[in-house]
Amino acid sequence: MNNFNHSQQRGAVLVIALVMLLVLTLLATASMRGTALDARITGNHANNVNLQNLADAALREGEFRLYGPGYIRDKLEPNMEANCVAENTLNKEGFNKPCLLNEMDKADLDKYFAQPITQLAKMTVSSDVLKWMPYRGLDAEKEFDFGNDQPQSFWNVYRIMDGAEEDAALNAEYGDAMKGKGTFFFLVTGQANDEVAVQSTVTTIYLGLD
Repeated sequence: MNNFNHSQQRGAVLVIALVMLLVLTLLATASMRGTALDARITGNHANNVNLQNLADAALREGEFRLYGPGYIRDKLEPNMEANCVAENTLNKEGFNKPCLLNEMDKADLDKYFAQPITQLAKMTVSSDVLKWMPYRGLDAEKEFDFGNDQPQSFWNVYRIMDGAEEDAALNAEYGDAMKGKGTFFFLVTGQANDEVAVQSTVTTIYLGLD
């Protein structure tokens, strides 16, 4: 006949219950950490997508400023003091001036192409001149406003200068580029919050200085 010790049985049950409780606590903690990590990843992805969209929108405005027959000289010859200013808003008739950056040497241009935000920060201009034009949307009747607490996006344009051989090949008459006639190339850059940058190359054909 077996004689069981009831006090020992109660102790074993308590130990097993505590171990199970510890396991459940660890599982719950791991699950909470996983959920929090997923939430952070989702939030960061949503923020990156938002910044990418804002930079793309600014890029579109920079490209839009190059279209049309108006202000050809402003589209070909940098005049940051006049055009890279807050007052340079969109014109509903399509006669727009781009913020055309000053010409760079090859080394600076290569750096700008690789890292436009950090490289342009080194560029020295007067306090009234904007190296990045704020995105205003493509509706000239209603200027886009993000609000002070929202991410901001910006754009600028750089004319890619051609050598004599390229000019001669792309223009019907050599030297027409000086008259604003022929095919011209531009590097347009959009960026958002100094975090995300996008670039495109635009080719335009102008028929002469206005």
